[in-house]
Amino acid sequence: MFKAELIERVAHFRSADDDPLRDPSSCPALVLNADYTPLSYYPLSLWPWQTAVKAVFLERVDILANYEREVHSPSLDMKIPSVIALRQFVKPNEFPAFTRFNVFLRDRFSCQYCGSPKHLTFDHVVPRRLGGRTTWENVATACAPCNLAKGGRTPGQARMPLLTMPIRPTSWQLQERGRAFPPNFLHETWRDWLYWDVELEA
Repeated sequence: MFKAELIERVAHFRSADDDPLRDPSSCPALVLNADYTPLSYYPLSLWPWQTAVKAVFLERVDILANYEREVHSPSLDMKIPSVIALRQFVKPNEFPAFTRFNVFLRDRFSCQYCGSPKHLTFDHVVPRRLGGRTTWENVATACAPCNLAKGGRTPGQARMPLLTMPIRPTSWQLQERGRAFPPNFLHETWRDWLYWDVELEA
């Protein structure tokens, strides 16, 4: 059973003042597509600093912002990139893969019968014993207690109406869902490229 206890939260950006003290391994680069939008919101498209630097030297990306932290080699001193953009546009797939995680993301990590974010699994709306298939349109996120209570019945038979009907989402719709779950680390230089609701500092 997959346990997800994520809740929607506000994005918090860390100041660049922390950069000189940060270990390079804690300085990921935000990766944008050639149209300057994130490749992905959830998970957020990040590369380790080594991958970002390599891509710079291979001329596959442009640097849009840097950390104050530098890396050194015998022949080079270089600030670590904090925001990079691909030079060639990567066309996203129209529809996401049908996975358990993507079902949870579509349903905002909450039970579609009671709204609980805890002890999540998935439920066949029309049970398989009644011919229900494992498809986007017939699978919904459910907490373990609701799944057990519904058993091998339909929502109507169990008198457990769905909060929202399951659909096959587009990749764009899933990315919009992902914007509700920003990661713990967001660097100040990423602010102009991300479109989360931001908590303003006093």
